[in-house]
Amino acid sequence: MKKGSKIYEGKAKILFEGPDPDTLVQHFKDDATAFNAEMRDVIEGKGVINNYISEHIMLRLNEIGIPTHFIKRLNMREQLVKRVDIVPIEVVVRNVVAGTLSKRLGIAEGTVLPHPLIEFYYKSDALGDPLVTEDHIMVFGWAIPEELDEMVSLSMRINDFLLGLFYGIGLRLIDFKLEFGRLIEDDMLRLVLADEISPDTCRLWDMNTNEKLDKDRFRLKMGGVKEGYQEVARRLGVLPRMQGKTAERAAEESAEEKE
Repeated sequence: MKKGSKIYEGKAKILFEGPDPDTLVQHFKDDATAFNAEMRDVIEGKGVINNYISEHIMLRLNEIGIPTHFIKRLNMREQLVKRVDIVPIEVVVRNVVAGTLSKRLGIAEGTVLPHPLIEFYYKSDALGDPLVTEDHIMVFGWAIPEELDEMVSLSMRINDFLLGLFYGIGLRLIDFKLEFGRLIEDDMLRLVLADEISPDTCRLWDMNTNEKLDKDRFRLKMGGVKEGYQEVARRLGVLPRMQGKTAERAAEESAEEKE
């Protein structure tokens, strides 16, 4: 399937016009960025790994009734997704203290929270995605109360599911980021999960050693970023599918991506 013209390029993905007006092609890049793109690098193969991991998780979420924008994986780097109007709010769910929460409040990284903590961030690269409150969201009209309630409800359901999924493969889900979008289905406006779920958007620690297997390996200059992502893919069972691609098909997909 040939994709259309590029309509948006972000830090980790590119969106192209899809085969019909209600779809997009989401392309996963190898680019790695951190601290609002102050750190940049290219991790060869990262986009492929994230594509397979996100496909696996989106399919599992669809199975339990979580509405998502995901339709199908097209090739090693691309997915066909529903076109949505992105809500300009990132929802971060935290189960364990880490990252900015630790720095902001002076609480030791690794502190287990008594219950999941939900934070909201305004999507703005120019402003560094600032932390905002529910009142900010309401006052500035970024979402209506019913949408915010739905985003929180879906985020908690997703957290419950992911905690179990990762626990089953020996990983602790420390925290993760979600994005939601609006679309019209059956003449009704509804919210669906958008973007991706991968080691780019989750903090994942080995349950026994607390080894970081996520984007913190890049942020903290630990090295072994690709290897960490590959380990997550291996435990989820998607790495064999990636490696099982024939050289001929991989070459075909590479050619398709360039068209």
